[in-house]
Amino acid sequence: MFKRENRILVELPIPEVGDKNAAAAVQELLGGKFGEMSTLNNYMFQSFNFRGKKKLKPFYDLVASITAEEMGHVELVTTSINLLTRDVTFPGAPDITPLQNGLDARNTYQFISTAQTALVGDSMGKAWTGDNVFNSGNLVLDLLHNFFLELGARTHKMRVYEMTDHPTAREMIGYLLVRGGVHVLAYAKAIEIVTGVDVSKMLPVPNLDNSKFDYAKKYEEQGLNNILYTFSDKDYRDINQIWKGTNPESGQPLEVVYGSPKGAPVPDLDDLPEQFAPGIDADDYRRIAKKLMENL
Repeated sequence: MFKRENRILVELPIPEVGDKNAAAAVQELLGGKFGEMSTLNNYMFQSFNFRGKKKLKPFYDLVASITAEEMGHVELVTTSINLLTRDVTFPGAPDITPLQNGLDARNTYQFISTAQTALVGDSMGKAWTGDNVFNSGNLVLDLLHNFFLELGARTHKMRVYEMTDHPTAREMIGYLLVRGGVHVLAYAKAIEIVTGVDVSKMLPVPNLDNSKFDYAKKYEEQGLNNILYTFSDKDYRDINQIWKGTNPESGQPLEVVYGSPKGAPVPDLDDLPEQFAPGIDADDYRRIAKKLMENL
């Protein structure tokens, strides 16, 4: 089961004005082949389908706990996309074309389909597909795939970071570069335990450490590159049999935290009357409020 908290992993800056084309690029980090939808669903189905959960519990615990974090990553990237479309259109009568700024947007579909919020698709508008899920049933093969998947995700984040200087996008990417680096190392350590092969000697891939990114540096200074969360108060604790020793990049000790990060408030998205969203006017609010009070 999953337990949900009404928080996002870190606080994102709420912009006065977004950047619609930056939002389109960030879509790749959500619904692309190496996006958070892919990491979430790869690990989620591997954990659901895991054979020998008791016999190989540390490895099951690893995949299961990272699954829960990836759910938070999906939410974080989605939230950043939603903030990046803030105030790029304006309210007004239909004949003054209030959505005109959507006409030259890279992702026009975002303005037509979802009222300027995230799509479950990539930067070119292609819908995310379950074909992106790899679950062989072979532990070594799945771990190796996950290591590769995290490296692909890291590469795409670095490239999108270099495409936009919007602080909302960069804050999100900076955090995920650090947390993705943790997942890369976790899978590398798991592979070494199973096979004896030290793939961590390849790291970092690409050959640029996170400290070179200003928005990632503060998260490394907080030690978030050394922490692996269980995302559970009492389960998945055997990840400490894998996540131990020191970080090969920083030389700092690795730490398992039983539970979840503190998180930050979820931003409240403004009404967009030009998008008929949420489509509830002042009279509706009063009527709904009265109805809700009647049930108390």
